[in-house]
Amino acid sequence: MGLFDSVAGAVLGKVLGGNQGGMAAIAMELFNQNGGIGGIMDKFKAGGLGDAASSWVSLGENLPVSADQIASVFGNNAIADMAAKFGISPDVLTSQIAQHLPDVINKVTPSGAVTEESGNLLTSILGMLK
Repeated sequence: MGLFDSVAGAVLGKVLGGNQGGMAAIAMELFNQNGGIGGIMDKFKAGGLGDAASSWVSLGENLPVSADQIASVFGNNAIADMAAKFGISPDVLTSQIAQHLPDVINKVTPSGAVTEESGNLLTSILGMLK
Protein backbone atom coordinates (compact mmCIF):
# COMPACT_ATOMS: atom_id res chain seq x y z
CA MET A 1 0.00 0.00 0.00
CA GLY A 2 1.44 3.36 -0.99
CA LEU A 3 1.41 6.64 0.90
CA PHE A 4 -1.81 7.77 -0.81
CA ASP A 5 -3.55 4.55 0.19
CA SER A 6 -2.23 4.81 3.76
CA VAL A 7 -3.53 8.37 4.12
CA ALA A 8 -6.88 7.57 2.51
CA GLY A 9 -7.20 4.42 4.62
CA ALA A 10 -6.45 6.33 7.82
CA VAL A 11 -8.98 9.03 6.98
CA LEU A 12 -11.57 6.43 6.00
CA GLY A 13 -10.98 4.66 9.32
CA LYS A 14 -11.71 7.92 11.17
CA VAL A 15 -14.81 8.57 9.06
CA LEU A 16 -16.10 5.08 9.83
CA GLY A 17 -15.54 5.80 13.51
CA GLY A 18 -14.32 3.60 16.27
CA ASN A 19 -11.59 1.05 15.70
CA GLN A 20 -12.15 0.45 11.98
CA GLY A 21 -8.56 0.67 10.74
CA GLY A 22 -8.58 -2.92 9.48
CA MET A 23 -11.85 -2.43 7.62
CA ALA A 24 -10.52 0.79 6.11
CA ALA A 25 -7.51 -1.12 4.75
CA ILE A 26 -9.78 -3.81 3.34
CA ALA A 27 -12.05 -1.17 1.78
CA MET A 28 -9.06 0.53 0.18
CA GLU A 29 -7.88 -2.79 -1.22
CA LEU A 30 -11.35 -3.52 -2.63
CA PHE A 31 -11.57 -0.09 -4.22
CA ASN A 32 -8.07 -0.37 -5.68
CA GLN A 33 -8.58 -3.86 -7.12
CA ASN A 34 -12.01 -3.20 -8.59
CA GLY A 35 -11.85 0.21 -10.23
CA GLY A 36 -13.16 2.33 -7.36
CA ILE A 37 -16.75 2.73 -6.30
CA GLY A 38 -18.03 2.62 -9.87
CA GLY A 39 -16.21 -0.66 -10.49
CA ILE A 40 -17.62 -2.18 -7.32
CA MET A 41 -21.12 -1.02 -8.27
CA ASP A 42 -20.68 -2.62 -11.70
CA LYS A 43 -19.59 -5.92 -10.10
CA PHE A 44 -22.68 -5.98 -7.89
CA LYS A 45 -24.95 -5.17 -10.85
CA ALA A 46 -23.34 -7.93 -12.92
CA GLY A 47 -23.76 -10.31 -9.98
CA GLY A 48 -27.50 -9.64 -9.75
CA LEU A 49 -27.18 -7.44 -6.66
CA GLY A 50 -27.61 -4.05 -8.29
CA ASP A 51 -30.60 -3.14 -6.11
CA ALA A 52 -28.63 -3.76 -2.93
CA ALA A 53 -25.61 -1.80 -4.17
CA SER A 54 -27.80 1.06 -5.38
CA SER A 55 -29.37 1.30 -1.91
CA TRP A 56 -25.93 1.99 -0.41
CA VAL A 57 -25.47 5.01 -2.65
CA SER A 58 -29.02 6.32 -2.32
CA LEU A 59 -30.17 8.44 0.59
CA GLY A 60 -32.47 5.67 1.90
CA GLU A 61 -31.84 2.58 3.96
CA ASN A 62 -28.93 0.28 3.02
CA LEU A 63 -29.97 -3.21 1.98
CA PRO A 64 -27.83 -6.00 3.45
CA VAL A 65 -25.75 -8.55 1.59
CA SER A 66 -24.48 -11.89 2.85
CA ALA A 67 -20.94 -13.21 3.04
CA ASP A 68 -21.86 -15.76 0.34
CA GLN A 69 -23.05 -12.97 -1.94
CA ILE A 70 -19.77 -11.10 -1.39
CA ALA A 71 -17.80 -14.23 -2.35
CA SER A 72 -19.97 -14.63 -5.45
CA VAL A 73 -19.51 -11.01 -6.57
CA PHE A 74 -15.75 -10.77 -6.06
CA GLY A 75 -14.87 -14.41 -6.76
CA ASN A 76 -13.37 -17.01 -4.44
CA ASN A 77 -9.82 -16.58 -5.78
CA ALA A 78 -9.79 -12.80 -5.26
CA ILE A 79 -11.28 -13.23 -1.78
CA ALA A 80 -8.70 -15.91 -0.89
CA ASP A 81 -5.84 -13.71 -2.13
CA MET A 82 -7.06 -10.68 -0.21
CA ALA A 83 -7.69 -12.71 2.95
CA ALA A 84 -4.14 -14.04 2.80
CA LYS A 85 -2.82 -10.48 2.39
CA PHE A 86 -4.61 -9.41 5.58
CA GLY A 87 -3.86 -12.63 7.46
CA ILE A 88 -7.48 -13.68 7.95
CA SER A 89 -9.65 -16.48 6.64
CA PRO A 90 -11.79 -15.95 3.54
CA ASP A 91 -14.92 -16.52 5.68
CA VAL A 92 -13.92 -13.76 8.09
CA LEU A 93 -13.09 -11.44 5.18
CA THR A 94 -16.41 -11.96 3.37
CA SER A 95 -18.28 -11.53 6.65
CA GLN A 96 -16.47 -8.25 7.36
CA ILE A 97 -17.03 -6.97 3.84
CA ALA A 98 -20.74 -7.88 4.00
CA GLN A 99 -21.07 -6.11 7.33
CA HIS A 100 -19.17 -2.92 6.46
CA LEU A 101 -19.14 -2.33 2.68
CA PRO A 102 -22.70 -0.92 2.53
CA ASP A 103 -21.80 1.69 5.15
CA VAL A 104 -18.45 2.52 3.54
CA ILE A 105 -20.05 3.15 0.15
CA ASN A 106 -22.89 5.06 1.78
CA LYS A 107 -20.42 7.36 3.53
CA VAL A 108 -18.29 8.04 0.45
CA THR A 109 -21.39 8.93 -1.62
CA PRO A 110 -23.08 11.48 0.67
CA SER A 111 -24.93 13.15 -2.20
CA GLY A 112 -26.79 9.92 -2.98
CA ALA A 113 -25.03 9.38 -6.30
CA VAL A 114 -21.78 8.01 -7.67
CA THR A 115 -20.10 10.97 -9.31
CA GLU A 116 -16.74 11.47 -10.96
CA GLU A 117 -15.47 12.58 -7.58
CA SER A 118 -16.73 9.33 -6.02
CA GLY A 119 -14.27 7.54 -8.24
CA ASN A 120 -11.48 9.39 -6.51
CA LEU A 121 -11.68 7.90 -3.04
CA LEU A 122 -9.44 10.48 -1.40
CA THR A 123 -11.53 13.34 -2.81
CA SER A 124 -14.69 11.62 -1.55
CA ILE A 125 -13.22 11.07 1.91
CA LEU A 126 -11.92 14.62 2.19
CA GLY A 127 -15.32 15.90 1.06
CA MET A 128 -16.90 14.12 4.02
CA LEU A 129 -14.63 16.02 6.39
CA LYS A 130 -15.87 19.47 5.25
